[in-house]
Amino acid sequence: MLTYLSKRLLLALVTLVLVSFIVFLASDVLPGDVGRTILGNFATQAQVHALDVKLGLDHPLLDRYWIWVSHFVRGNWGTSYTLQVPVFGLVMRHFLNSLILGAFALVLIVPISITFGVLAATHHDRPLDRVISVTGMSMLALPEFVTGIVVLVVFSIVVHWFPVSSSVPVFSLPSIVRNLFLPALPEMVLIFGYVSRMARAGTVEALNAGYTRTAVLKGLPRHRVMMRHVLRNSLLPTITVVAVQAGYLVGSLIVVETIFNYPGIGNLIYTAATNHDQPVLQAAVFLVALVYTLSNLAADLLYAVFNPRVRLAS
Repeated sequence: MLTYLSKRLLLALVTLVLVSFIVFLASDVLPGDVGRTILGNFATQAQVHALDVKLGLDHPLLDRYWIWVSHFVRGNWGTSYTLQVPVFGLVMRHFLNSLILGAFALVLIVPISITFGVLAATHHDRPLDRVISVTGMSMLALPEFVTGIVVLVVFSIVVHWFPVSSSVPVFSLPSIVRNLFLPALPEMVLIFGYVSRMARAGTVEALNAGYTRTAVLKGLPRHRVMMRHVLRNSLLPTITVVAVQAGYLVGSLIVVETIFNYPGIGNLIYTAATNHDQPVLQAAVFLVALVYTLSNLAADLLYAVFNPRVRLAS
């Protein structure tokens, strides 16, 4: 297990180094001039050039990348160009808001998705299975911006059940549902499609496995066969999918948070890209990449813990 963990950690480290350079390069080649964006259209070219020099934008790319990385790992993420506040506190505050939204979506939809996936598998090739499978496939085909706009128009503008603009809720159930349910709904639609399909496939495979047939022939009760033999093995791939989706959820919130004006990391990335706020953009995007990499690492480790054949094969 230690060897398996070392290989995965090394791979994650290499991935993060490559991602950090790509993030820095992508933010550097954004169209427009940083100094001009900050000072406005009425500033002279000399003033814009002086600000670019002050911000260190006249240095070579690799030098600026090394300075950024060396400061980033020490927790010095710089100062926002447009807001003039420390980037670390700004990014982490918005990141925490996105975690609240993502956790709300996962807590609601994962048990529902697994339940429907198992239900479809126990009714394999019957009408209920087809209905659940087609519904899941249809949900996968719906982009977040389409689902987000539809639910916003229907539930906020037409029936007035939810506010048009969402905010971070206080810790009370009505406030949580009122502020988080609508922006979480587009993400829950996608997660249902992935998790229910994986739960169905794993359960069908486990139901047809030899150990399940042996347990049935021994005369074990059906509920015991399902709990101790079927679900225990069928949900292993589902656990990894949920871990991966948790990382994807944080990175895919840009569209949803922008539509609902939710103050999360996705909305911050969009605002920073629009305003050419490079320190905020670089830190926020790299933090999302870090979370996604760690979620994939957690998925690999969870699967190895519950399935010894993986780490033995490695």
